[in-house]
Amino acid sequence: MQYRAFGKAKKEVSVLGFGCMRLPVIEGDSKKIDKPKATEMLRYAFEHGVNYYDTAYPYHGGESERFVGEFLKKEGIREDIYLATKLPSWLINSPEDFDKLFNEQLEKLQTDYIDYYLVHALNEENWGKVTNNDVFSWAEKQIADGRIRELGFSFHDEYPTFEKIIDAYDWSFTQIQYNYMDIDHQAGVRGLKYAASKGLSVIIMEPLMGGRLATPPTNVQYAFNQMDKECTPVAWALHWLWDQPEVTTILSGMTTMEHVTENVALACEAEIGSFTQEEHDLMARARDEFNKKAMIPCTNCQYCLPCTVDLQIPEILGVFNHAVMYEALEETRGWYNSWEAEKMASACIDCDACEPKCPQNIPISDWMVKVAAVMENGASLESI
Repeated sequence: MQYRAFGKAKKEVSVLGFGCMRLPVIEGDSKKIDKPKATEMLRYAFEHGVNYYDTAYPYHGGESERFVGEFLKKEGIREDIYLATKLPSWLINSPEDFDKLFNEQLEKLQTDYIDYYLVHALNEENWGKVTNNDVFSWAEKQIADGRIRELGFSFHDEYPTFEKIIDAYDWSFTQIQYNYMDIDHQAGVRGLKYAASKGLSVIIMEPLMGGRLATPPTNVQYAFNQMDKECTPVAWALHWLWDQPEVTTILSGMTTMEHVTENVALACEAEIGSFTQEEHDLMARARDEFNKKAMIPCTNCQYCLPCTVDLQIPEILGVFNHAVMYEALEETRGWYNSWEAEKMASACIDCDACEPKCPQNIPISDWMVKVAAVMENGASLESI
């Protein structure tokens, strides 16, 4: 196992972290963790050098923290690992909520301290909730009392918000979604480098985009097959991340023992600066091949905004392209249909004010009808 210096204390943390949000379950019920299988997986990871374990308040319907606590207690390894969990920022409505939630987490995890505590899922709205209730004064007290060793945050918003949060406090670390397809999404590569320049360690979540990069479409796999080096899509994706000096550790939400053994083996070979120019070109080509599958040539330039009825047009088109590119229609539909009705494609009034502004000459109003048909009304892609 390879290790990199992490946080202000520069502890040696494994380059592979175990993300405890996709543990094996029974009968498809996310709250029913298959404890024998999950225990076997976590034990194997520990025995092979993984020392960073990440959970959070909502994972597995609140059962992930409880299971991790039981595992660490039973195995007797709490002092041998680094434990990370997260404050559910969206549940903060008063200063009293900090202690209420944190004490509940400590009880579930059967510990009296958290090595790496994150303010979870920060975006513009949640950032306002925690700062208005003075999260930093609360966190500093926990740090002084030894209940939190180091403080960080996980992030889900656009880059300007990320930079604002980074600059607001002397954070130890941050956790961002980042992979070879997400270089310009959310914090992106710009956020990775900015955080590192400020001295923060950076944890990567969704390195395989929820598994989508593990089984790429035929055209992407063909690009990988042109290389002399025989690597799986998973190996290419993870080593692309580990190659970057700003990356401290990668979280993998592993569901099977096969995931664990493969990722542990890859982590033993993780090196900074090991990619050749040919291999960098390959990853760019794989990205291009994925993008070719997009049906709508939107570049997110945002020239179409503001919309007459305040629709976020690039976001709507981007969600549709995501469903097509990653062959994830049903999953994406579920997420899309959690939106408020006035934000969906069907709210378009067909005024066409956006279309003359589009550098790609996209017939936006026509696409809004098609997106609504597929995403809201269950039409097939072939029918549009």
